[in-house]
Amino acid sequence: MTAMQESFVESADGVRIAVYAQGNPTGPTVVLVHGWPDSHVLWDGVVPLLADRFRVITYDNRGVGRSDAPRRVASFAMARYADDFQAVLDAVAPGSAVHVLAHDWGSVGVWEYLARPESGQRVASFTSVSGPSTDHLNRFVVGNLLRPYRPRKFAQAVAQLGRLSYMGLFSIPVLAPTLVRASFRAGQMRRVHPGSPSVSDAVASMKVYPANFFRALAHARPDHHVDVPVQLVVNARDPFVRHYVYDETDRWASRLWRRDLRAGHWAPMSHPAVLATAVTELAEHVDGAEPARGLRRAQVGRDRKHFGDMLVSVTGAGSGIGRETALAFAAEGAELIVSDIDEQAASDTAARIAARGGEAHAYRLDVSDAEAVEAFAARVCDEHGVPDVVVNNAGIGQAGAFLDTPADQWDRVLDVNLGGVVNGCRAFAGRLVERGTGGHVVNVSSMAAYAPLQSMNAYCTSKAAVYMFSDCLRAELSSAGIGLTTVCPGVIDTNIVHTTRFDPPPGKAGQVAGRRKQLEAMFAARRYGPDKVAMAIVSAVQKNKPIRPVAPEAYLLYGTSRIAPQALRSTARGNVM
Repeated sequence: MTAMQESFVESADGVRIAVYAQGNPTGPTVVLVHGWPDSHVLWDGVVPLLADRFRVITYDNRGVGRSDAPRRVASFAMARYADDFQAVLDAVAPGSAVHVLAHDWGSVGVWEYLARPESGQRVASFTSVSGPSTDHLNRFVVGNLLRPYRPRKFAQAVAQLGRLSYMGLFSIPVLAPTLVRASFRAGQMRRVHPGSPSVSDAVASMKVYPANFFRALAHARPDHHVDVPVQLVVNARDPFVRHYVYDETDRWASRLWRRDLRAGHWAPMSHPAVLATAVTELAEHVDGAEPARGLRRAQVGRDRKHFGDMLVSVTGAGSGIGRETALAFAAEGAELIVSDIDEQAASDTAARIAARGGEAHAYRLDVSDAEAVEAFAARVCDEHGVPDVVVNNAGIGQAGAFLDTPADQWDRVLDVNLGGVVNGCRAFAGRLVERGTGGHVVNVSSMAAYAPLQSMNAYCTSKAAVYMFSDCLRAELSSAGIGLTTVCPGVIDTNIVHTTRFDPPPGKAGQVAGRRKQLEAMFAARRYGPDKVAMAIVSAVQKNKPIRPVAPEAYLLYGTSRIAPQALRSTARGNVM
């Protein structure tokens, strides 16, 4: 990464713009454009993430930093912002196309530039963050206000107009600068803005509001169509521009990608890695590379199944619920990471997916080994990317009262059934949060979590711990837009009953074989297979269900545990091996 180099360019109206170049001098050029009240410093977290691959250009908008500050309000019209952008392009990339990442009013100015005939030869791709075209915004707000017979769209237009009402206040001479200075003195601006913008820059450049706000409401081009590849990063928590404003952007952009981000307005500061990844993936694709999975998933209008272009990881996928879950997600278009302590069984699952036209990668994994799970997660994320859905399914059975179960076996059940879930969440949840674009975790518990049985002490304890752990983690992950479903199957016909260890009371070892055969017959007669659990898991992820019992008896016991828990405790006393 080269040191930052400062230069100055002159815009069409004579305003001098400060430009900063850094990064890879031989790489493709990416230009980063900021909005109000920021300067080029807005991009300080993003630039290092792009610098190895790109030649990175930032600049100070007019009125900010070392750029000139015109006195006339008209000098801050979006046409002048587009002129500044043009001047920067002519200086840093004469005759060639650049990739662009822009935020807030900077993004609005780039949209303005894209209305010019020559823009298609100068912009290779455009990633827009929290700054829609004024033409498109006008069509959404004014267009829907004129159609009260569409109540949902009408209500959205009213809400969005209300969100923009501060712009009217910011357009009042004398009063607006006074309010901004007062907000800086009171520290209110810093409570809204995560950075430390300059009060002098904010005041000098806020002429952008009177120069554009009322004009944008009163007028829109009828044909602002864009053929340049456009990528929207839509901040779900943006208090100024609501996410639904972008729902009809595909009417205006012929090649469109959209990434919804659980972020506020200033995503360049809160989620720099997300923006850097988005720009890189689109730029590399436009320059000829195959699209990355994240970019494929973001493409608007792409024909896909529900989990198409998604990556799903399933542990314990060598048989039973895990295998059927992997097959079910693959049938919905997902690419699978299948793991199991039995590597051959995982490979067999991957082969079944491939035989049905899907894609899967098999790994051996002991979920009770925390270091192994972390190494597995690092390898998966490095080779395939961060999974969109993580299913922590691997588990073992155990039958026996507490006093009859050897301590090492009791610990082993918790290490696998609880520890495996904890290890999986620890390894992947942080990566999902860091990625910033949501995801889903599925933790497979059991109806045993809320149905005490003295003859299955270790197993019930481990599944109850998974249930409570998941409730706690769900609350923690929700703020990052990551869902978590706790799945509680009932009596399911899988091979777990064949592999369950029995620890009988003293003198009753001879009854184990008969008891196992009896349970196997009961499970087989139940005829409720793991495929039904898999279907429930896929549905629960689609609908973001927090708790999903599976099978009638699981629902019955779930309700009973809430209404009459003593009944279940009484039943547990009589349940012996």
